[in-house]
This record gives sequence, structure tokens and C-alpha cells, in this order.
Amino acid sequence: MVKTEHFLEVRYYETDQMGIVHHSNYIRYFECGRNAMLKEMDLPIEKVEEAGVMMPVVAVDCRYRTPARMGDTLRIVSMIDTMPTAKVVIKSEIYNQDDALVCSGSVTLGFIDAATRRPVRCPKILVDLFADKI
Repeated sequence: MVKTEHFLEVRYYETDQMGIVHHSNYIRYFECGRNAMLKEMDLPIEKVEEAGVMMPVVAVDCRYRTPARMGDTLRIVSMIDTMPTAKVVIKSEIYNQDDALVCSGSVTLGFIDAATRRPVRCPKILVDLFADKI
């Protein structure tokens, strides 16, 4: 399993009038976590795109547990436990500074050729990266 952690502070503009993080921002937090994961593995999303592959979101699941609030420090845990093939599923858990589970979910990404926009299999650079970790 590949597992990384990324920390981020809730900013004012991410909250609603009650000072609670708007539900749509958790999907953005998942993205921050997965981008940090790829960077930590020395394969930022830019390198994947330079290889001619794009990774569109094809599905999102998010389960809200307890609200995050303005000024909270969030710990975003991103995990991949299945070898990517035609898609990759990245599971996420977000905790607040008290280690309470704020939300959990997953994002499924497909792979498409950047030039043709046609579906492709997982690029070799990603397969090689995960080969000894999953």
C-alpha cells in the first residue's frame, strides 16, 4: 500500500457563513492530498502530463463525519492499495488537529491520451512507480 500525509490549514474562503468548511472543499482537499502524494513519490502530475497522459476524475465518494472549521489544521491521508490498470482509486481520510475523522472517501481517476483524449491503460511511469509498493 502507498500511504502519504499532507497537512493544510482551513482558510476563511473555504468556510460558509457558520464558519464551517463548505462540503465541496473536501473534494479539493482530496486533490491536495493526491497531488502531494505524487510529488512525494517524485512523480508530480506535471510529469505524468508531460508523458502525454491526463488523469480525469471519473468518480468521487465522500462521507462527512464531523465539520472542519476556520483555522483547523487538517491531516489528509491518501492511500492507494490496488495496482492501477485502466483507472486508479485513491482513498482519502481527513482528520482535524484533535485527530477526529472529519471525512473519508475516494476519488477514481481514469487515464486518457492527452492528444486524442481517448482512454488508455495506466502509463508505464505509474506502473513502475507502484510496482514495488503495492
